Amino acid sequence: MQHEITRAVPLLNARGELTEPGYAKSLLPVYRRADIKASPLRVKEWDYYLINNGRFALALTVADNGYMGLDSVSLLDFENGWEITKSPMSVLPLGKTGLPETSASGVTEHSGKGYYLRFEVANARRDLHAHMDAFGPEGSLDAHVVLTDEPAESMVICTPFDKPHHFYFNQKINCLRAEGFVRYGGKTYDFQPADSFGVLDWGRGVWTYHNTWYWGSASWQVDGVPFGWNIGYGFGDCSAASENMLFYDGKAHKLNGVTFHIPGGEKDFLAPWTFTSDDGRFEMEFTPVLDRASCTDFKVLKSDQHQVFGRFTGRAVLDDGRVIEVKDLPGFAEKVENKW
Repeated sequence: MQHEITRAVPLLNARGELTEPGYAKSLLPVYRRADIKASPLRVKEWDYYLINNGRFALALTVADNGYMGLDSVSLLDFENGWEITKSPMSVLPLGKTGLPETSASGVTEHSGKGYYLRFEVANARRDLHAHMDAFGPEGSLDAHVVLTDEPAESMVICTPFDKPHHFYFNQKINCLRAEGFVRYGGKTYDFQPADSFGVLDWGRGVWTYHNTWYWGSASWQVDGVPFGWNIGYGFGDCSAASENMLFYDGKAHKLNGVTFHIPGGEKDFLAPWTFTSDDGRFEMEFTPVLDRASCTDFKVLKSDQHQVFGRFTGRAVLDDGRVIEVKDLPGFAEKVENKW
């Protein structure tokens, strides 16, 4: 079953539970943090942007996870096989970071000792700024990227958990045109809109303590037409809808179930993966290039992440039956286990 939300509704009802589980192709559910009926310690909100041109990538995160805040900057160089990630943390932000209640407008910003991040959404563009002292062994990092040409449709999902007052509300916007730069180590990495694309992962919710998710994303173009996808599963009650969706020329095409096949008992992350679908509409091979791996384990709190970047080759089928074939299309797939 794939239930589509087609009207504007409050995300949460008077009991703090999802009014209408399912998916939408635009930001129809209306999120208000004040409607949440869970402890502020359990509320998790984040804005995550990834900009990728197949040669290098920049990832920026501002997250307020209740008892813990996280700001993160990653620079990845696929041609030379390295990545640097710095993720300063703060204690008990409890919503004071002030992340917007909509992805369509507003400012997300946070700063700390020697760094700042700022994301502004206005006038049909997303302006991303980042600075971090001592980012890596070669000094500080500065970045400014502008995202434009936002498609008319995106992936919006309202996923309940099997626990009262727990839910996940998420929007993924793929195939944003990117223009800007990253300066690090005496080198400038330029993003040009002809071959650079961004994705936004905008998440708000109340999560259960222990969960694992699988997420894959790609934003590129086929014969000059923007094309990409969002695939994922692993947490919550997905009986109303999956988050699997194709994006072609600004329009969304809904998929059913997609399965990640990770080699070596889901431990050999740099060996080739495959992806299959229960409706035959998403069949891909994935050749990894770089594993952005990190593991923080305090026993009670844990985050074990493998965000693997590489290239996809295979076929995807649009709603009208049209087959889109891709070869070496840049993107990523990840497995993340959290106790949080």
